[in-house]
Amino acid sequence: MKTLSKVNLKIQGSFKEDIMCAKKRVLIVDDEKDYCYFIKENLSLTDKYKVMVAKAGSIGMLLSRCRWHKPDVILLDINMPGMNGFELLRKLKKSRGTSNIPVIMLTARGDSQAKERAQSLHCDGYITKPVETEVLISKIESLT
Repeated sequence: MKTLSKVNLKIQGSFKEDIMCAKKRVLIVDDEKDYCYFIKENLSLTDKYKVMVAKAGSIGMLLSRCRWHKPDVILLDINMPGMNGFELLRKLKKSRGTSNIPVIMLTARGDSQAKERAQSLHCDGYITKPVETEVLISKIESLT
């Protein structure tokens, strides 16, 4: 019985340490390779985030990736070849497995029409490019 207690304590201690050291998972969905690299490097430097990048692709593939990796927040561009960020946002928010993941639109589109459409699709934040790292981190922290 004492051995079992020691094992349980070790498992609990290890699990507690894993939780204390856990980094927030950020998924970037954007077609601009250099911009993705810039955002990923700047967020990674803080040592608070594990950043994954998904190139623009099929909406089904991206939904599957979100369900599998379960990011804490998604940074989503609007205009990408072969797909529309608004359509992906709509599907993310309608899917039971991803509807609770905060989505920040991170886009060059600063027009009010794009902002209104994103809000109507239950976007959690809207930031226009270029963005200062501190502003992005502040928004991520407010949503996670």
